[in-house]
Amino acid sequence: MRLADAAPYEIYSQGECSVNPAQDITIGSEDRLRADLYNFIGLILSAPPDQLLLDQCIGLSGDDSDLGKAISSLSRVARVTNPKKVESEFNALFIGLGRGELLPYASYYLTGFLHEKPLATLRSDMALRGMVRAPSVYEPEDNIASLMEMMGGMIVGRFGIPAELADQRQFFNKHIAPWAGHFFTDLEAAKNSILYASVGSVGRAFIDIEREAFRMTAA
Repeated sequence: MRLADAAPYEIYSQGECSVNPAQDITIGSEDRLRADLYNFIGLILSAPPDQLLLDQCIGLSGDDSDLGKAISSLSRVARVTNPKKVESEFNALFIGLGRGELLPYASYYLTGFLHEKPLATLRSDMALRGMVRAPSVYEPEDNIASLMEMMGGMIVGRFGIPAELADQRQFFNKHIAPWAGHFFTDLEAAKNSILYASVGSVGRAFIDIEREAFRMTAA
């Protein structure tokens, strides 16, 4: 699996937290791969992929694990599509006439409504970590693409210093674990999903791995 070329979708930026830019911070290779995959999933869920991103998908390869198989499937599907087709798919899934087939927001999945307590709680936790939404972005912060980017950024220190594992675990368990797996399962099964069915498989498998890893480190 190679995801190092997947650029993060820059929605959020560092807020008022104090960071020493001269501090020498080393990120382990495993954590960089985790951050790359979070960023990649966030990027492809934030907007329809252009040809460059589709080419990156084509270049991915996986092993015999569930995640590896999902990544290989995404690569195969990317080979037989194009940006115009994927844009239509993306619009049907997430935009539509009035609303798309899926509403990828924590508030909706956890309460059945948008702009509810999960969003307010997330905003409070973002403020504590020095994350602020860019002025040009209008999506509620609890959308799945933004949460994937936040996790990727926390791991490598894009919003300050890299988050300790305990802080990553707390953020994941509070804002992602309760609903993201359900969303990715829905994305796999959505009637308009073609490329995004494979994205759903990648997301579901990755969330399962992260959930189990955080469970084991908490023991």
